[in-house]
Amino acid sequence: RNPTPPEGCEGGNWLAPTVITGVRPDMKCYTEEIFGPVLVVVSVDTLDEAIELINNNQYGNGTAIFTRSGPCARKFQHEVDAGQVGINVPIPVPLPMFSFTGSRGSIRGDINFYGKQAIQFYTYWKTITSNWNPEFETGNKAFTAMPVLGGK
Repeated sequence: RNPTPPEGCEGGNWLAPTVITGVRPDMKCYTEEIFGPVLVVVSVDTLDEAIELINNNQYGNGTAIFTRSGPCARKFQHEVDAGQVGINVPIPVPLPMFSFTGSRGSIRGDINFYGKQAIQFYTYWKTITSNWNPEFETGNKAFTAMPVLGGK
């Protein structure tokens, strides 16, 4: 691949976007939380195995599912224990309109400092972001980029 840093960042720390496949729960890239442009891909055979894998991890920052099945998406969003859940979209970024909603080892303390969580700190929050585009039913590829207002 030979990625190069963006202009002006040649002398600094820069990590190119990285996808790690074939990951198992005993691997360091799975057992430690990675903050950066890294996608860790763990494969399982069933939805129940996926939910169990996610819920057994010590961290609970975020997870996503890409599916054409509404019942699978509903089961996933209700049974998975993660603060940020994407359905047919990547995990939302913790901006002011998406309060940081980590779970378990992904958050320190008992309250968050963004959004409504700063005031309503006795409530457990889970952010669900879904995208049900009619093009999914026509066999076209799903979009994996965050939508932009105005369609640009």
